[in-house]
Amino acid sequence: MLVTLLRSEIRMNLRQTFSWATPLLFFVMVVCLFPLGLGSDPIALHQSAAAIIWVTALLAILLSLGNIFQSDKEEGFLDLLLLSPHSLTLIVLAKAFSHWLIYCLPLILISPILGFLLHLSPYEVGVLIITLLLGTPVLTLLGAIGAALVIGVRHQGLLLSILIMPFYIPILIFGTGTMLAASTHLVINGYIAVMGALLLMTLAFAPLLTGIALKIGANQS
Repeated sequence: MLVTLLRSEIRMNLRQTFSWATPLLFFVMVVCLFPLGLGSDPIALHQSAAAIIWVTALLAILLSLGNIFQSDKEEGFLDLLLLSPHSLTLIVLAKAFSHWLIYCLPLILISPILGFLLHLSPYEVGVLIITLLLGTPVLTLLGAIGAALVIGVRHQGLLLSILIMPFYIPILIFGTGTMLAASTHLVINGYIAVMGALLLMTLAFAPLLTGIALKIGANQS
């Protein structure tokens, strides 16, 4: 059932070209605007690259969070998920994973090109990919909790951003901190370990909390 749900989610999201392409285009366009605003100084671009890419990726993911459960709510499929005999936690995990594949993985795949645009070295680009691989699932899982809580609220975009933005701060700090440490040739093992711990902790608790939030949000609608 979970494999079927995962395939269905991926096919449905891929058919909605405007939906999954918007965060990717936003990510690329905003990052490309910074060289125009900061000028062509490679030192300035290099020093700001970590913050530029991470903040822009965070905002791009925020744009897509409303798509996790909203279509299920509008089509009445959410009630079937809540009444399903299967574990709601595993269903939420499957939906979050499909969301990460469709919306976050393209950002990671395009990030090396943008990294070179901002004058990152090959080593720093490799570290960037690692931090995004560890950090973007955390952003998706935490965002799923907020999306579930506001599932019954109209015009939820701004409310959702305000609700979950404080929880994004730690992963943003460690993501940019890892990049800054790599740029100054410091040891990054500690940063990577912390980001891995945040990912494991989020995987352990976020799907369960999202399931509870879905029940609360569905009852309030």
